[in-house]
Amino acid sequence: MNMTLAPSVSIALGTPESLRQSIKRRSQLKGRQPEAAALAHVQALLGPRPASGYRRDLLIEYLHLLNDDARCLREPHLVALAKLMNLPMAEVYEVATFYHHFEVQPADAPVAAVRVRVCDSPSCQLAGARDLLARLPALLGGADVEVVPVPCIGRCEQAPAAEVNQQAVGHATLDTLVAAVKQSSAKPSPAQTTEAMNYITYSAYRAGGGYALVAAVVNGEQDPEAIVKIMEDAGLRGLGGAGFPAGRKWRIVREQPAPKLMAVNIDEGEPGTFKDRTYLERDPHRFLEGMLVAAQVVGTSAIYIYLRDEYHDCRQLLAREIAALQANPPCPLPHIELRRGAGAYICGEESAMIESIEGKRGEPRMRPPYIAQVGLFGRPTLEHNFETLYWVREIVEKGPQWFTGQGRNGRTGLRSFSVSGRVKNPGVKLAPAGITLRELIDEFCGGMQAGHQLYAYLPGGASGGIFPARLADTPLDFDTLQPHGGFIGSAAVIVLGHQDKARDAALNVMRFFEHESCGQCTPCRVGTAKAAALMQAPVWDNATLEDLNQVMTDASICGLGQAAPNPVRCVQQYFPQEIGATA
Repeated sequence: MNMTLAPSVSIALGTPESLRQSIKRRSQLKGRQPEAAALAHVQALLGPRPASGYRRDLLIEYLHLLNDDARCLREPHLVALAKLMNLPMAEVYEVATFYHHFEVQPADAPVAAVRVRVCDSPSCQLAGARDLLARLPALLGGADVEVVPVPCIGRCEQAPAAEVNQQAVGHATLDTLVAAVKQSSAKPSPAQTTEAMNYITYSAYRAGGGYALVAAVVNGEQDPEAIVKIMEDAGLRGLGGAGFPAGRKWRIVREQPAPKLMAVNIDEGEPGTFKDRTYLERDPHRFLEGMLVAAQVVGTSAIYIYLRDEYHDCRQLLAREIAALQANPPCPLPHIELRRGAGAYICGEESAMIESIEGKRGEPRMRPPYIAQVGLFGRPTLEHNFETLYWVREIVEKGPQWFTGQGRNGRTGLRSFSVSGRVKNPGVKLAPAGITLRELIDEFCGGMQAGHQLYAYLPGGASGGIFPARLADTPLDFDTLQPHGGFIGSAAVIVLGHQDKARDAALNVMRFFEHESCGQCTPCRVGTAKAAALMQAPVWDNATLEDLNQVMTDASICGLGQAAPNPVRCVQQYFPQEIGATA
């Protein structure tokens, strides 16, 4: 019979030194062990260990601390983090490698001191991003500066847009980017930057009657049921893109058992969209009050705000104003946490965002159950986009008729259009729902840019399709564009001129979908990559592309893969001359 002696017995019998050391190694934990220096460094960044241990749902926040400190994620630091959080290293690694803004590097790998991120979305491409990306490396040079193309950073009205480390550079030129790189070491902290931003502070908002509504609801002076009815009568629909009626959502979650939670989506990553950032930079407390009203009416005990990582200054602004609100609250407040995204468009999908808030990879969940029933941390969850909550106070105070009294062409309400591309005055345009593109350009954007004639437009960012100028008199609203093969989504309108090509825009957004696919389902992961490759051909293989379109539409788990075929099909239908086909 074979028998293995315990290490202590073997040593006592005079085991040779080599065998003794082998036994000693086997007696330790398996896998990579944290280095003492790395462990001490990570613990200093995380702060004192709570009695209950470091929270699993804060894994991404902890990764941001490491990433900000070293400008990357060093492998020894990840091993130390896994040890401190009592997590498998594989679990930490799979989260760290999912998000675009995290870069895992060996301990001694060189990392550039300055990273210049140039947006290559359709709006920035129209404004010259390709030229910047081609010429910047030679101008900046050296190992200390890295130039990389990135998806939309939410500054399309300032195209071409870029970031130098965490500093946003709008209307970027070679000169302004070179200057920003030189000044990056002396750049003020984000906290100092927000002091120069022109927005309504907490004290100014309170002085103007702000937070009176939420205080009345909390104190029982306003009937929550009456407020739900106002929202239903107003017909306000979710303004993140899906368009689900806000009042109906409140009623559904209100009927769920406690405890209930709330998740706020400010991860507007749809190319062409920047309305949430624009409103947040001007009037953050109007949004916060709407958020608190919704939380009180529905009965949620905690709120988690998910803000995209590209909005560095907004994050500092929002953190400071939430702190001011909590320091002098108008009424008892629920628990509020501000969470930081890490560069993943898919986290704009509500269930993927919830996975990310829980500290996981941002992969969409299968439905049912819906998050109104089983959402964040397994609890019923009210999920809302920033702009939907931004309008709550005004609708409740002015009444639903104020909102329904707006609109054109048989539509009701207001819409915030993020307009970019070949127009004279791009920006966020608050206009009647149902306005046509032609009216929007002429009345709100000062017309087309000099030398450009309207040729085509994307009504809903990357996902909403591409329409020809002959459809420019179609009302822009929910449900009006579906018969033509698209939708309005988040109302990210990108305008193309007669010198542009719809096929170029379609290829741009398909590459975006390929880059941003979470990879969870094969139809989306493989379909977007195959479609992007086929779309580079001078003459499109329409039969094969349509096979891919059908599979992605029918079998993708979430809206990314389901909507990815829209631009392709629109080009095939409306711009056959560009792809070597006949009408």
